Amino acid sequence: MKIKLQIKSVFGKVLFEFEKENNTIKDTLEEAIKRSANLSFANLSFANLSYADLRSANLRYANLSYADLRSANLRSANLSYANLSFANLSFANLSSADLRSANLSYANLSYADLRSANLRYADLRSVSDNECTAMFFSQCPTEGSFIAWKKAQGKIVKLEVTEDAKRSSATTLKSRCSKAKVLDIQEKDGSSSGLSEISSNRDSSFIYKVGEIVEVPDFDDNKWNECSTGIHFFIDRDMAVRYN
Repeated sequence: MKIKLQIKSVFGKVLFEFEKENNTIKDTLEEAIKRSANLSFANLSFANLSYADLRSANLRYANLSYADLRSANLRSANLSYANLSFANLSFANLSSADLRSANLSYANLSYADLRSANLRYADLRSVSDNECTAMFFSQCPTEGSFIAWKKAQGKIVKLEVTEDAKRSSATTLKSRCSKAKVLDIQEKDGSSSGLSEISSNRDSSFIYKVGEIVEVPDFDDNKWNECSTGIHFFIDRDMAVRYN
């Protein structure tokens, strides 16, 4: 039996419709994505979308509250400003997804792949690091001292993140720490810059002096606030060189 289903916006406008034998909302949504349909503001609340292939979908501002998205492939999907509150995203692939300002409050993110996802300003209330992001690993060592690199005024600063420093990383290769010793200031090619101190790109009053320890007393402990207070760095020197 052929079934015609519609995807409507939160305002009631029909965004896409599709008819096929034994049609489901999952089939209709996948077909809409294949046809590059604009699904911004789509109302998919409570939809059963488990195992759906939603790669690169445009679901900006969509209502996906309480949706079943278990093991769904949302790689590179645009979910900015989407409502994903109480959604089941366990084992979902959210790598490289745009989740800026998305509402993820009380969503189940257990074992979800969040590598390189943009979670800036996302509402992550109730999201536990242990329970909801178990498969998302830190980009930097969680204990002990280690060497790190950052770019400042076009130069490369070699740092030793101290053993007692707070440190965090979220969804990109960039990390933050509260305290580090400045070991060297180099040119991008690795040669000596001849400088003994250099200022931060973001705050000209924050100075990195070779041989001295720099510290950020108001370090933000929320790992998901990637651009918040702290000394930003990369573990790999080449990443610092490439960073703009």
